[in-house]
Amino acid sequence: MAESDPFKWRHYRDEIILLCVRWRLRYALSYRELEEMMKERGLSVDHTKIYRWVQAYASELEKRIRPHLRLTNSSYRVDEIYVKIKGEWKYLYRAVDSTGQTIDFMLSAKRDTMAAKRFFRKMLKAHRDQSPRVITVDRSPAYPPAVEELKTEGLLSKSCGLRQNKYLNNVIESDHHFIKRQVNSGLGFFSFKTARRTIKGFAAMNMIRKGQIDGVGKGDIQGQLRFVNSLFRVAA
Repeated sequence: MAESDPFKWRHYRDEIILLCVRWRLRYALSYRELEEMMKERGLSVDHTKIYRWVQAYASELEKRIRPHLRLTNSSYRVDEIYVKIKGEWKYLYRAVDSTGQTIDFMLSAKRDTMAAKRFFRKMLKAHRDQSPRVITVDRSPAYPPAVEELKTEGLLSKSCGLRQNKYLNNVIESDHHFIKRQVNSGLGFFSFKTARRTIKGFAAMNMIRKGQIDGVGKGDIQGQLRFVNSLFRVAA
């Protein structure tokens, strides 16, 4: 995607494209509902076009917010939720800190030790400057061997603790609700690639909504709007 003009060759104004993308990723709206909302404003935008815009810009939004994220703390909470893709259940690994700030996420076809290890690798690579002091997980048998292997490889500190306690994970259980609501607002995902791209956008908007951006607080709707527009060089 061209840095100078990310909306080049699109046949709609950049602010309309970004508005549709932002609303789809932020609120529990279907593509057809967004089409109707645009019609109320005198704009003819087919729901399939909005879908293509989300596919083009959701993951780009997630990439562009990364340098602006505040540091999380070192108490990690890890859990998974189910996501249906082409009628089959897949798994979305998620990690937040003890205050509920998103650390990382990963969509996986399987829920096993290899998948858990792959997620931890991704999480540690993205947050090299913030090594976890303790990781809290549920009773899944996949987590202990994954953590031990990463410690052996030197990717995770030997002093990092692993707590398998379902009740200590209430923070992430509560945080799942936003993502679940967004996923359920559509008609499901028809490919793994589509799901991965869209969920990146959901996660990005969730981080913005929770106030994880430097200088943009939780509840500062206008500030959040200006921040997203600035990422894509769209006039507020």
